[in-house]
This record gives sequence, C-alpha cells and structure tokens, in this order.
Amino acid sequence: MKKYVFLLPFLLLLACSPAKKYADTKTYWEEDIKKLEAQDKIENYPDDAILYIGSSSIRLWKNIDEDMQPYNSIQRGYGGAHFYDLIHFTDRLVSPHKIQALVIFVANDITGGDADIPPKEVLRLFKYTVSEVRKSHPNIPIFQIAITPTPSRWAVWDQTKQANELLQAYCNRTQGLHFIETEEAFLDGDGQPRPELFIQDMLHLKQVGYDIWKELIKNELDAVLK
Repeated sequence: MKKYVFLLPFLLLLACSPAKKYADTKTYWEEDIKKLEAQDKIENYPDDAILYIGSSSIRLWKNIDEDMQPYNSIQRGYGGAHFYDLIHFTDRLVSPHKIQALVIFVANDITGGDADIPPKEVLRLFKYTVSEVRKSHPNIPIFQIAITPTPSRWAVWDQTKQANELLQAYCNRTQGLHFIETEEAFLDGDGQPRPELFIQDMLHLKQVGYDIWKELIKNELDAVLK
C-alpha cells in the first residue's frame, strides 16, 4: 500500500504534464523543426552567440545578424509558434548549441481564436520551456521578449497584457530569467498600437519595428552580459 501512496504524486504530476496535455500539437511543426536542425549541421557559430527561438517574428527578422551586432545571432524561429508546441521542440532547438544566452519570443497563444489559452497557462508553459532549456543549459541567461501590442490583435490586449505581467513577475523573481518589456515603445500617446511599425497584416514588424526591438533587446543583453 505504501508503494502506491508514494507513486501517487508522481502519477499526478505526469498526468498534468504540459507535454502530455498538448501531445497532439507536436507533429504539426515537425518538418519546420527538421529544417532548423539541418541548419545546425551546416552553419557554424562562435560559442558566445545568442540563440533566438520562437514564432514568426523571429523567423522573419531578416536583418537580425546586422541589427544585433556586436552580438552574434543564431536564428531558430518557426511558423506561428505557440508555447504549447514549442515545449515539444525546445530541447531540439537549444541543446545542440553552445551559447551565452537564449532569447524567446512567442506571441500566438492569445489571438482571439478558439484555440486561445488563459494567461496563467501561458505562464505554466513558459515555466516548462525554461525547465527544458535547463536540462542542457543550466546556467545561461534566458530573455523573454514581451508579447507585442499589435493592431490586428488589439481586441484581446487585456488578456495578452495579463500574460505579459505574469511572465514579467516570474522572470523578476527567478534567477537567470530576464523580461524585455516592449509595451511602451509600441503604443502611441493615446495608448494605441502604432500601425506604422507593422506590415500590411498589422501583426508582423516592419524594419522600423525591428529597429525598436533591437535597441530594447541589446540594452537588456548589455545590462546582463557585460
């Protein structure tokens, strides 16, 4: 009897595991992840590079190498990543690299769609992502970029803002985690998202938007790494 009592907490933890809960999401992006893994085999980077993972705003940052100098960048964003699929790929994206820091941006878990998850679930999945990173990189700084306020998803900004606040609070109280706040820079004087920073879909950044990103990210990297 004692044996089963001892196993009960472990079985409950397993049943509540995000990886198990979202098991059906791990195949959708498999081909994209394989392409990124193929890049790992042909591209060479210094050991002090910064690795960027996450969704399409990372993938579409075509000037990242130039923008983020003097830091060397490894770009491993894919499609429309959610935290609930990134958790399945974090180890594969991160563990092959010797890096001095990791930067994460994921912005598709709250969009106004039927598949949206609550802000607290975003935080839980972020914690799981961090735990996956720590398996191979126990000591590197991890930087989480705030979810950007965008015109196309402004209707759900209240939920998105709550997710940002939860992520920021967790980063602030956890050693090795750093939150990069972007809200103020992407809102105008009336508290509305700035459409001039986005391409036609009002979701993804123009270069002028990336120019803001690069300054905010580099300021945080400098503060922590230098």
